[in-house]
Amino acid sequence: MSIPQERRVVTAIPGPKSQELLARKQAAVPPGIGTTLPIFVTRAGGGVVQDADGNSLIDFGSGIAVTNVGNAAPKVVERVQKQVADFTHTCFMVTPYESYVQVCEKLNELTPGDHEKRTFLVSSGAEAVENAVKIARHATGRPAVVVFDHGYHGRTLLTMTLTAKNMPYKHKFGPFAPEVYRVPLAYPFRWPSGPENCAEEAAEQAIDMINKQIGAENVAAVVIEPIAGEGGFIEPAKGFLPRMAEFCKANGIVFVADEVQTGFARTGTLFACEDEGVVPDIITTAKGIAGGLPLAAITGRAEIMDQVHVGGLGGTYGGNPVACEAALGVLETIEEEDLVAKARRIGDIMLPRLRALQERFAVIGDVRGRGAMIAIELVEPGTKEPNPTAVQAVVKRCHAEGLLVLTAGTYGNVLRFLPPLVIPEHLLEEGLGILEKAIAEL
Repeated sequence: MSIPQERRVVTAIPGPKSQELLARKQAAVPPGIGTTLPIFVTRAGGGVVQDADGNSLIDFGSGIAVTNVGNAAPKVVERVQKQVADFTHTCFMVTPYESYVQVCEKLNELTPGDHEKRTFLVSSGAEAVENAVKIARHATGRPAVVVFDHGYHGRTLLTMTLTAKNMPYKHKFGPFAPEVYRVPLAYPFRWPSGPENCAEEAAEQAIDMINKQIGAENVAAVVIEPIAGEGGFIEPAKGFLPRMAEFCKANGIVFVADEVQTGFARTGTLFACEDEGVVPDIITTAKGIAGGLPLAAITGRAEIMDQVHVGGLGGTYGGNPVACEAALGVLETIEEEDLVAKARRIGDIMLPRLRALQERFAVIGDVRGRGAMIAIELVEPGTKEPNPTAVQAVVKRCHAEGLLVLTAGTYGNVLRFLPPLVIPEHLLEEGLGILEKAIAEL
């Protein structure tokens, strides 16, 4: 890696050059585009991001689970540079090219299940989820879509409707799309009768609501994140996902796994639903698929995917050739560097450290996650009352010390950690030390 893998803080964060650029941003970009940390990046790679002022920060965000293989993985760079020199676009629906087909073949091979599959490519995670719903409705002839508390699926009109959280995603953007229904998620930390009852009771409640309020025979799709992302990295209680998948199979409902944030080795398996052996009918992927280039995919059972009429699926930029080459580079890197195992190693380092902090600091109510998708939920000590104020204080201290961290959660009280899978372990340990100090100073 050509970028030194070290934390270096040489100015206040943000520094003067970043502050100048921030002023330009504020004059040119609407305020609705928020900024977690207003440093302006000039280079990034491995486990660090460098800014315009020469600061080098430890990256615990990966561009929200996008740069799993790093920000400039050599195989991605090499393939992208060659493709840009050959051609940047033809539109696959007009004159196709091999790399699109190769990406689809790889996803058909790698996603869970040994059934015959089809894949097509789009540009964003929201677009992927929206197309999964379109396909499920077409294949079943049914209108209803079932989603879950704390779910996040995107910012288009339909996917915003599927998303649970009002602020900032839905506030004043209605009216929303019809025939979307929400049921409970098995959230162990906050389940009223305790985590030991969570899976069974949540599944019973969800299925009862579907049967009574919608009618299973009217449901086209159940859409769920195997680990809820923006909702707070909630790992559903064991048994919940298989139970919902079984219910779907018994009732002719398309079970859609939204793996936009959890996919491509992030959770210590290639896809998060593999943890409990769940085989979705359709799986949507994006974020980590192409190392930062805009690409997303819908992969599903051939008998479902093949029902849509010619011309019913597509998009001008979907499966852009440069992004397809990047995706092939990502998949090569994951395999050759065994990033699935590296994600598990990150979890093996982070989770014990964070659980030890939980023993020391009552503000940490819950530690959860798998692989390199880890979170802590902060509460008012001695209660489960969400503590978003503490989260913001920790974030501010971490950023000032040169550690980039992200927040999440329906209640704004979750710190989420998404380090690149290629981060050196010394940076991982150093980042955890900064986090520990920030929590101790609350």
